[in-house]
Amino acid sequence: MPVAGPVRVALVNDYEIVVRGLAAVLAPYADRIAVVEVDARRPVVSDVDVVLYDTFGQTQGEAMDLEALTVGSEARVVVFSWNVGRELIDQARHAGAAAYVAKSVSPDELVDALVRIHDGEQLIVVSPEGAEAETGRFGRWPGEEHGLSPRESEVLALICQGLSNEEITERAFIGINTVKTHIRTAYRKIGVSTRSQAVRWGMEHGFAPDRLRERR
Repeated sequence: MPVAGPVRVALVNDYEIVVRGLAAVLAPYADRIAVVEVDARRPVVSDVDVVLYDTFGQTQGEAMDLEALTVGSEARVVVFSWNVGRELIDQARHAGAAAYVAKSVSPDELVDALVRIHDGEQLIVVSPEGAEAETGRFGRWPGEEHGLSPRESEVLALICQGLSNEEITERAFIGINTVKTHIRTAYRKIGVSTRSQAVRWGMEHGFAPDRLRERR
């Protein structure tokens, strides 16, 4: 049955700037979407209808522990990701995701998807071309003000988490050559030349995972 009133949503990601950025994107849609909680490395505790799990720097696919996010509630978990490969989507659904939304959607499309998901649809939203490309750029991410793209920022975040290039390919679901390209470009933009310098820069510029719970 369609929801009466705004859909109550919690936003989850390990980085405060990411969840606050999503909250800012959704703020103009308060008549349809009520962001009642934002969390970084915290389980959701509010009574919500939908948990929007942003995969920036996070585990994806079958490695996700979505039950830990909802702590036994009946909230539907929506995965919000750049990666739209069919195998990965199937793994996410097997892990308990109610729906999967690509970051290539517009804010209007994201809001429509959240409402439809709450209304009971088993929705998968991908870009019109079905491409696994970095096309969705709304919201915020670490290093944005230094010219880093969302994907460059994610790769740098994973480096700061201690992952090797090979581990980054598995976490971010991108090829090793793409990882190396993002690293070279990110290093040039932030003015470093070694991994240790990149980690030090990252820790000084918001790339350490946060711990936040804000109920609204």
